[in-house]
Amino acid sequence: MAMPLAALVLFTGCNFAPNYVKPAVTTPAAFKELPPAQLQATDGWKTAAPQDAMLRGRWWELFHDPDLNAFENQAAVSNQSVAAALANFLAARAVVKQARSQYFPTISANPAVINSRQPSLSAPTTSTTSTEYTLPIDASWEPDLWGRIRNTVKANSLEAQATLADLENVRLTVQAEVAEDYFELRVLDVQRQLLDASALADQDSLQLTRVQADAGLASGQDLELAETQLELTRGQATDLGIQRAQFEHAIALLLGQPASTFFIATNSLAAGPVAIPFGVPSQLLERRPDIAAAERRVAGANAQIGVARAAYYPTITLSGAVGYQSTSVKDLFSAPGLVWSVGSTLAQTLFDGGLRRAVTDQSRALYQGTVANYRQTVLTAFQEVEDNLSTLRILSRELHQQNAAITASQSYLSIGNARYQAGLDNYLSVLTAQITLLTNQRAAMNLQMEQLTASVQLIKALGGGWEDAPGTPLANP
Repeated sequence: MAMPLAALVLFTGCNFAPNYVKPAVTTPAAFKELPPAQLQATDGWKTAAPQDAMLRGRWWELFHDPDLNAFENQAAVSNQSVAAALANFLAARAVVKQARSQYFPTISANPAVINSRQPSLSAPTTSTTSTEYTLPIDASWEPDLWGRIRNTVKANSLEAQATLADLENVRLTVQAEVAEDYFELRVLDVQRQLLDASALADQDSLQLTRVQADAGLASGQDLELAETQLELTRGQATDLGIQRAQFEHAIALLLGQPASTFFIATNSLAAGPVAIPFGVPSQLLERRPDIAAAERRVAGANAQIGVARAAYYPTITLSGAVGYQSTSVKDLFSAPGLVWSVGSTLAQTLFDGGLRRAVTDQSRALYQGTVANYRQTVLTAFQEVEDNLSTLRILSRELHQQNAAITASQSYLSIGNARYQAGLDNYLSVLTAQITLLTNQRAAMNLQMEQLTASVQLIKALGGGWEDAPGTPLANP
């Protein structure tokens, strides 16, 4: 009974890392921006019903825009920030393999042929020359009695899992940036269409003003005012090209392409408000990759405490060597040439001036720091969700108001045109109505862009399509 117990202790050892428990965080039962009275008035989000599938993978397909789908697919594989994060994960996984190698003995071979010349003791004026052939195989192994290797492997594995979550967070960030830049570009396209249409209307007004001026029904001031408005509208349309080019270049960068060879054809805005099932606050702790990364680093810091505490105990190293040694090649593998040795060493630090205690205190402090970072990440996640929920709620009401203003502006312009054509008002009243309508239309487009951007930011705040499901490769990098 004693021998099996001793073998069990020898091969499993002790573990001086504290028992890990995920840090507690305050999780509200529901989001603040979910009052039942306002639920029906919101078109940018909704409560996740039991039949709603959680957002997974290709979340951008909610917007039903083929161009956006193509850009997102390309960014996932060609973006250089994603490539760098992937390389970091592969490096972290290699570190895990390095740590696991310490479970096994180290075996090395060091064959040698040594020629030596020594003076003869019987005849000092002469010397003898000899050749020695050796073929040793050495082995050494350090049993993990105190859990130092196991906790090192565990800490490195958790860090690899954290870097994989970092990779997903980078990918999600890049995908969100692609969607935001794309929507802003498309809004600029629509605004350009509005300005072009307004310029055509201004041109018709200018032509009408010329006819009336020739007939003596309009003044030269009206004619100059109409020409001024036409050129001003054309200038505004041209000015949009600067922003559009910059967004096009930004998308090229996100897709890993040179801006000089990248082009997006002008098109209208196909995407509209989407109802995003966001569930309950506790799901953020499972779905956000930055929260998962922060939590795994807490667990890794906990394992590092066990590594530090293991230094208080002695290190045992088992070693052995076997091989052949002879002064003749033909006798090298003979029985007399066989040599071997077996032994063990024990090393214990007797005095280090408080080094081990300081290292242990450092590891505990680092653990507390990772706990604070984890809780801060969770609080930030709740803030980001609430920010975007409130933004979508307010924008929904503001868009209704802005659309009502557009309808009133159109009626105002129709009345102004009729009175101007009848000679009851001068062109200034028509110009005022045109500017009012165009301003309201552009304001509505900006609100739609803010709504789409807030929708993307909400999806990102909810963790996008990432999910920390049991049994995924995260658990075993």
